[in-house]
Amino acid sequence: MADASVFESVAIQPDDVRIIRALQVAPRAPFASIAAALGLTEGAINRRYRRLHADGVIRVVGVVNPGALGQSRWLVRLRCRPGSVAAIAGALAKRDDVNWVALGAAGSEVTCATQSRDQAQREELLGQRLPRTAAVLDISAFAMLRQFMGGRGHYWAALHGALSPEQEAMLGGDGPPFTESPVVSNGPVHLTAEDEKILDALAADGRASLVDLATAAGSTPGRVSRRLRVLLQERVVHIDVEIAPAALGYHARANLWLRVHPSEVKNVGRSLAREPEIAFAAAISGPYNVHAVAHCRDLDELFEFTSDRIGALPGLQSMEVSPVLRHVKQAGTLLSGDRLAGPTAQP
Repeated sequence: MADASVFESVAIQPDDVRIIRALQVAPRAPFASIAAALGLTEGAINRRYRRLHADGVIRVVGVVNPGALGQSRWLVRLRCRPGSVAAIAGALAKRDDVNWVALGAAGSEVTCATQSRDQAQREELLGQRLPRTAAVLDISAFAMLRQFMGGRGHYWAALHGALSPEQEAMLGGDGPPFTESPVVSNGPVHLTAEDEKILDALAADGRASLVDLATAAGSTPGRVSRRLRVLLQERVVHIDVEIAPAALGYHARANLWLRVHPSEVKNVGRSLAREPEIAFAAAISGPYNVHAVAHCRDLDELFEFTSDRIGALPGLQSMEVSPVLRHVKQAGTLLSGDRLAGPTAQP
């Protein structure tokens, strides 16, 4: 599991946690607004944010939702030859259509999520490249059918209470962190060249100013502001606060593969979405019809959580708990050890 000593040099203070929570509530809020809500100075917010960013604790990024563009999302489990997983995981992490990559099963399994922007890109990965890789012994791919938790919901519940309701109300927020929705939109959005440039800039920095976004898109701040509002409302992109879990004391992570009675899948998915330990939950195709990602402080807490609370869910027939040995990429952000390293380098 993750080595807690990685973050020995990063002293996370209560005010840091409050700033992270404030960013979750309103990821693009000006530092002045955050300072007013938290009762700190704007300079203090600026310094703490930049330190957290430099130390690899948090990144604010714009994450594109391919479902809004009419494309499905898939989870993939790869069983690999011993000694090959690091190279395969590293190659997958470099792809901009692979959103997260994790190593598990004592170093013989790679789990990843694809977010291909078009069908050809997905078929090239799942239908050609991976099957032809000699070190890949077996491939299982599962289509996401309904997402119950994810996006801005990541660690939302776990940090609940860091700010008072009055402080969160002062920040205004950017709408709910996540609401259950179909994975693929019935009316896909067609992006313009200007949209693509805005999204690329947000992928590098989700807090990029309107002036910076306008410069990147060759447009004006007013036009970019209006277009960004539409892209957020249409769920083409969400502004996510990526957190290095170990920095907040979460050292045990696991993929949960649940087999649930079909009549209870929705109820189980919605129950998982309310659990503070759950960072992601979705209904999927295949023998396991619900997948979730759990973040706990240690293995004992993971055991208590999965046996007492997940195990007691009505309709649950069986469950596989697959601890994550190492995260290579999460929400488009590469990791170095347990620190956020930065966005994927474009090929």
